[in-house]
Amino acid sequence: MGPARLKRSGDLYIAEKGAVFDGNLRVPGDLVLPPDCHVWGDLVVNGRLDLGPHGTVGGRVYCRDGMIGHHAVIRGPLTGSGKITVADGAQVQGIETTGTVVLRPGVRVGDVRTAGLILIHGRITSGLLVGRQVKVFGNG
Repeated sequence: MGPARLKRSGDLYIAEKGAVFDGNLRVPGDLVLPPDCHVWGDLVVNGRLDLGPHGTVGGRVYCRDGMIGHHAVIRGPLTGSGKITVADGAQVQGIETTGTVVLRPGVRVGDVRTAGLILIHGRITSGLLVGRQVKVFGNG
């Protein structure tokens, strides 16, 4: 099997399920990484990032908006400019954005810094949480 490739439809780029990118990846639009995709370097997405369940990014992530799938791992910091949602059981080294950050149950995250809201659903493990307001819904 050769190097992983992206299919393009307008400004949307889609990887194949289980694709592995062996270095840095830069995408000029929106990016969908289905389940079990891995980027072993830094990931730069000019638009929205959808990182599927059990995916991995080995370095830093830059995107406008992001949806981090359940049990995905981002080993570097995530920097965004919009809304970031981190699904159940995912791990992110840290998050910095200007929009809302949603953290689901079981998330492990370093420091979270935003000019917007931080919404926490259930129990998480985190570093410092800095936002306009932090709301916690349930702690089970």
